[in-house]
Amino acid sequence: MYQIIMIIHVLTAICLIALVLVQQGKGATMGAAFGSGASQTVFGSRGSGSFLLKVTISFVALFFATSIFLNRMVTASIKQENQISLPDAVQPHQEEGKISPNSVPMPGQK
Repeated sequence: MYQIIMIIHVLTAICLIALVLVQQGKGATMGAAFGSGASQTVFGSRGSGSFLLKVTISFVALFFATSIFLNRMVTASIKQENQISLPDAVQPHQEEGKISPNSVPMPGQK
């Protein structure tokens, strides 16, 4: 699941970068206003703002959603790894005639 979300995250980032680079700045048609040439109207007379803006906003929302989801997954896995659990009390098995290091009596004990 982590790999699938990571692939979607990377592809979304690449598409987001491409969309931002394709869009024109606000002052891109200033030269056309003073007669230096025709404005670049590839996406129609209204410009590329409406369609590309909606697509960019959707990719931004997807990018943020995958970022938050990946953060939650990694945080949950780290919390599971860092839990300290004490081992259960183990009773040493003693065989007759053998002395194990754990069964050596302390001074004052019999």
